[in-house]
Amino acid sequence: MSRHDFQIPLVFKHRIVFTRDAFSPENPALGEVLAEGGGRRVLAVIEANVAAAWPSLAKNIQRYLDTTGLDVRGVDILPGGEAVKKDDALVHRVWELVDSGHIDRHSYLIVVGGGAFLDAVGYAAATAHRGVRLVRFPTTTLSQDDSGVGVKCAINHFGKKNWVGAFAVPFAVVNDFAFLHSQDEEIRRAGLIEAVKVSLVKDASFFDWIETNAEALAALEPSVLETCVERSALLHARHIAEGGDPFECGSSRPLDFGHWAAHKLEALSGYQLDHARAVSIGLSLDTLYSAKRGLLAPEAAERVLRVVEVLRLPLYHPAMDLRGPGGKRRVFDGLEEFREHLGGRLTVLLLTAPGKGIDIHEMDEALLDACMVELEERCAARH
Repeated sequence: MSRHDFQIPLVFKHRIVFTRDAFSPENPALGEVLAEGGGRRVLAVIEANVAAAWPSLAKNIQRYLDTTGLDVRGVDILPGGEAVKKDDALVHRVWELVDSGHIDRHSYLIVVGGGAFLDAVGYAAATAHRGVRLVRFPTTTLSQDDSGVGVKCAINHFGKKNWVGAFAVPFAVVNDFAFLHSQDEEIRRAGLIEAVKVSLVKDASFFDWIETNAEALAALEPSVLETCVERSALLHARHIAEGGDPFECGSSRPLDFGHWAAHKLEALSGYQLDHARAVSIGLSLDTLYSAKRGLLAPEAAERVLRVVEVLRLPLYHPAMDLRGPGGKRRVFDGLEEFREHLGGRLTVLLLTAPGKGIDIHEMDEALLDACMVELEERCAARH
């Protein structure tokens, strides 16, 4: 018998750029990023609703890429929205484009769109040739301040969120604030919940800033919105790069605060409840639960719930009341699914103060039930 263990250290550069009008001929940011990699070819794909909102976008991208010296293999418009994560149709379409365009591991795939579109195209990029160079252009608040700067990609399967996926560090992420301000107001505002989340688990001073500026954020004042998105994105990226577990080999998931319920509520609603609003509800639930368990001061929990309300985001959804055998709330199945996703041991982060959390390994369903009733009553009182 012979055994040999080798350590294989890996170092990735995670490039994140904040700019405006990235495809303007006068903006060198993207050209500099592409030149850094010394690639050969480039292919771009745009989410259809983004292309519809920006009719000249495909032409502008083509014109910009023509100046880079790369062999441009196409600028394609593809369907988007949360529906593209329900099956692998978009993944297969991107594989076809990569193959027909001869996009190899020394070439670039540029993707422009919201979080679900980035997830599905990112999964295609991570698996084509075992990984081609992906340059993300997140277009929504939610993707610019959170998922777009992450290192994960996935589609849904078996009725579960992100069941099929991979860890794949993108070659670069370009947060173009021109896209940020072009969204529907409600979508723009809802995406701020991930900034609230990361402030609660990583940076008390950022939560204080959000609380102070909540009215301006709710009004979508451009400079305040941009500052919030950039601070949130950098906190997410810093945790990934410096938190010691970039590919989530352990069970601790501070960036998934509130997500065990959020993911299940999305599925229970048939994905009529979008991710941002589901996180708003899950975050509110786990904040109130933290207080009811005596971990978080009630005044601190009230501050959090008040910020959610000022941002005009939900605390409750009827899917929370769906029942299974014996009258048990079906959302509680999210705890078991979360445990399985983590690898066998349930680990949920709860708050002890804004900016500070503690991992716990058991959740009291009776206490959670009481929290849901309180959130429903609070929501009813607001309306």
